[in-house]
Amino acid sequence: MPKKDLENDEGTLDRLKHLGKTLKRQLGDPDSDNLTIETKVRSRSNVHYDEDEERLELGESYSERKFLNISHARKFMQTTLVANKTKELVESGRTASIREVYYQLKHSVPGLDENTFEDQDESNNVVVDIETATGAIREDLHLFAEPKGTLFGPVVINDSGDSIDCMNMGTSGLSIPSIVDHYEFEECEADFLLVVETAAMVNRLVEEDFHKEQNAIILGTGGQPARGARRLINIMHNRLDLPVYVFTDGDPWGYYIYSVLKSGSMSLAFQSDRLATPDAKLIGMTMEDIEEYGLEHVTEDLKGKPEDGGGPTKDYKRIHDVMDYEWMQTEQWQKQFQKMLDKGVRVEQQALAANSLEFVANDYLPQKIENENFLD
Repeated sequence: MPKKDLENDEGTLDRLKHLGKTLKRQLGDPDSDNLTIETKVRSRSNVHYDEDEERLELGESYSERKFLNISHARKFMQTTLVANKTKELVESGRTASIREVYYQLKHSVPGLDENTFEDQDESNNVVVDIETATGAIREDLHLFAEPKGTLFGPVVINDSGDSIDCMNMGTSGLSIPSIVDHYEFEECEADFLLVVETAAMVNRLVEEDFHKEQNAIILGTGGQPARGARRLINIMHNRLDLPVYVFTDGDPWGYYIYSVLKSGSMSLAFQSDRLATPDAKLIGMTMEDIEEYGLEHVTEDLKGKPEDGGGPTKDYKRIHDVMDYEWMQTEQWQKQFQKMLDKGVRVEQQALAANSLEFVANDYLPQKIENENFLD
């Protein structure tokens, strides 16, 4: 194992041991009447937008988990279980998927007919709690998630000694793992990085040889971007000085994806310095595109009108949620959301196929880039 990795593991073990020693110290303290684990609150109330850095940051509010509190006991037990398992992984030099950890720890507590975890969401949330409690990120804890996202284009990546030419990856592309910090870039001829929301649009662009014709790296997120994809975008922008253009559907969900890539997410605000790319610009779809490219006949109605009862996951509610974000208060973004509300429609990336299959690769994107027609 490289010296750098060994040093990192030693630091991670120190952080995990500190958590354990804190609990041990509480056990031996006659003035301590309860075992307590502290972790930063990850709700919106403890997240603020740093205007200078243009990204979200986690505040200093903490929540406590007390062993002898009946409402905390289960979460307390889960936290110690996961912390101990990650300590085992780091000490043994092994890595495990967050799914594997869930199954390893999902069992009945001896003497009780109760599972430690009912579903993976429970264990995933505890992993993030341990990250915030120790300051060690998931990758430091030797945990990884399933690969999500693909990459194509003129860049050669060294992955642990193996050179991967991303220009010669067929139609499948390089699958993006959850851990990418070890990537080294041997060559990069790209002029920019295009981040694409949908897999279908990635397939269209690759089939039209957009990455070759425009000398671009295409990174498909497959919907909401996973941490590995967000980290890779951040790394490629900072290390390779590549402009980042984000191409999403013209709806509140696509605009939220852009918001997450640019400013970070509330649930992972403590990692915004690693995962957010404040210089990223939205290339489309926009409400102006509907008239500009004659797409009026291929829009879709927004769902969940207030007069129809709305709904917690419907478009109108989502628009107002994102409109209220402090980091989306610029005049151009407020106008964009208001136009969406006024029109009552959304427009998908695939709607551009109404002009022709090759239109998006040969006309739409090149024109936007040449004219620097972006939202940021």
